[in-house]
Amino acid sequence: MLQVWVDADACPRRIMRFLQSHSDQLGYDLWTVSTSNHMLFGEQHLTVDPEPQAVDLLIANQVRPGDIVVTQDWGLAAIILGKQAYAISPKGFIYTNDRMPFMLEQRNLLARHRRGGGRTKGPAARTDADDARFQRAFERLLLQARSRK
Repeated sequence: MLQVWVDADACPRRIMRFLQSHSDQLGYDLWTVSTSNHMLFGEQHLTVDPEPQAVDLLIANQVRPGDIVVTQDWGLAAIILGKQAYAISPKGFIYTNDRMPFMLEQRNLLARHRRGGGRTKGPAARTDADDARFQRAFERLLLQARSRK
């Protein structure tokens, strides 16, 4: 069965509820992964030590071609795409191989700017439109993943 993996440390609760409530209806196994700093519970929840990248490493090691990963982490998304799986952000942005080099370069530039004392804007406040965009994009990605399996 198709598996959906969630980087649960940074996933909004509304998205988690959507994924949990629709897993049977839409036909996928849902796995959530978080550090022990973000205790979540569920039948298929994995908790890792609060080490840097621990969640990302577990997901990257478990994902199979055709699976879907929900993450805000561009680096994890790049790894997932390299494993022939799909990645989507909680705001409904579907990561693709053609955009990834630009996104990783942008991430690198912003990190260097912050290390040098610069400031960058944080994410915009979450809206109902973000939830609706995620749901539409997720269902589209689910169809795409199923057609490939």
